[in-house]
Amino acid sequence: MIAALVFAGLTVSVMSTLGTPLIPTIAAAQGVSLETAQWMLTVTLLVGAIATPVLGRLGDGPQRRRVLLFTLAASLVGSVVAATSAHFPQLLLGRALQGIGYGTVPLAIALVREHTGGERQRSGIATLSITVAVGAGLGFPVTGLIAQVLDFHAAFWFGAIFAAGALLAVHLAVPRAPGRARAVTLDVPGALLLATGLAALLLGISQGETLGWGSATVVGLFAAAAILLATWARVELRREAPLVDLRLVSQRAILGANVAALLLAMGMYIVMSLVNRLMQTPTATGYGFGASLVTTGLMLLPLSLGSLVSQQITRRVIARYGIRIVLPAGALIVAATLLWLALAHDHLWEIAVSTALLGVGVGCSFAAMPALIVASVPGERTGSATSLNQVLRSIGGALGSAVGVAILSAHHPAGLVFPLEDGYTVAFLAGAVICVVTALVTVALAPRRAVADEAAIEVRDVREQLVMEEAAVGAGIGPSVFDGEQPALPGAVARVGAS
Repeated sequence: MIAALVFAGLTVSVMSTLGTPLIPTIAAAQGVSLETAQWMLTVTLLVGAIATPVLGRLGDGPQRRRVLLFTLAASLVGSVVAATSAHFPQLLLGRALQGIGYGTVPLAIALVREHTGGERQRSGIATLSITVAVGAGLGFPVTGLIAQVLDFHAAFWFGAIFAAGALLAVHLAVPRAPGRARAVTLDVPGALLLATGLAALLLGISQGETLGWGSATVVGLFAAAAILLATWARVELRREAPLVDLRLVSQRAILGANVAALLLAMGMYIVMSLVNRLMQTPTATGYGFGASLVTTGLMLLPLSLGSLVSQQITRRVIARYGIRIVLPAGALIVAATLLWLALAHDHLWEIAVSTALLGVGVGCSFAAMPALIVASVPGERTGSATSLNQVLRSIGGALGSAVGVAILSAHHPAGLVFPLEDGYTVAFLAGAVICVVTALVTVALAPRRAVADEAAIEVRDVREQLVMEEAAVGAGIGPSVFDGEQPALPGAVARVGAS
């Protein structure tokens, strides 16, 4: 069963990277602008952020397995729709359906908790985290290679094959629920308010660079998001069966994990988005590497090595100091990574070291988050609680990418194709400050000893690698980002938004 769920998590993590390297290719092949092609990333993020909490809540009931099968089926159909697309609207539809797959890993974690226990449960959750990191690390260079050698449709057929295999594996290997659990009631008003609020927020973030952060449209979207999300919170607090139980979320352990997810994802995506841009910036600028898509993707592979190292670090820190120190320690490592990049980003080995350090920091922090949440919520709330954590990572990732691009734009004089190198330095320093704030907040919200001790049991004896969930990059799968200037494309411009 665990192998099938791991395969499902791997499938979604690979799909999350499909769009990123393909933006220039699709723009040229379909005759649309880079800004228009960017919507193939934005629509996936929007659908994923909206669908994940709903799927998580539905997965809190006896139909958890069926909901997971639905997410994988939607990913399969979306891949086929995108792979057979002759026009851009059809491609957008396919990417929107793929966004439903964002709910896969929280459901898989809940299924592991439901059907296993002890060491098998702990190692299963850890292995799910590994598949997310491995899938993201492999997906980018593989897709980049496809984009350079084959037609872009091949990348989506690649995703369809993975999705079909995962759907079959889960269908055959994951047992059905006993049927004794009470069916959940979906909070439709809460779902609609949260969906529209998140849509307004993420649209505002994604369009801020294109339309201008002070434009009436963007300001209006942010205002609408604030009103809708505040209304949603009031509605949820008054309902007996809310979409997200905000009373549970207010517990110190869960609140600390969720705040850390939002802020740490911002710092992480500043690194990922700007490193991708920096790698593909031509050497003629005096600071870029002029790297291909494949080489750029390979620079993300040290992330997996860093995550492997984080396993040993996490276990030793927990054994000596307890799990409460893991979140702030990981945030400080990511802050050190950003500071390193601000001072040293002139050689490929420096980029490789920075991505490895990023894997260590994020691996330590993200390993603790599911343990803290699982230790603090009843089993029937695992899906919705972990889904909210994933949505916050997606929002944080979108904010981090937007912050990085906005800072670069502020250091982009008129008449130049690419921004000044100082923009990267300032952006990396800003990310370091965000991660230091993350560390301080997580210390202030550290869980009480009883919860911390129970959460430590969840990760203390895990022998698998403890790494990012997507949003992360999946449950940690965060937003895909397109952030590289393409020197091979005539008329390429420096200002390309990030989702």
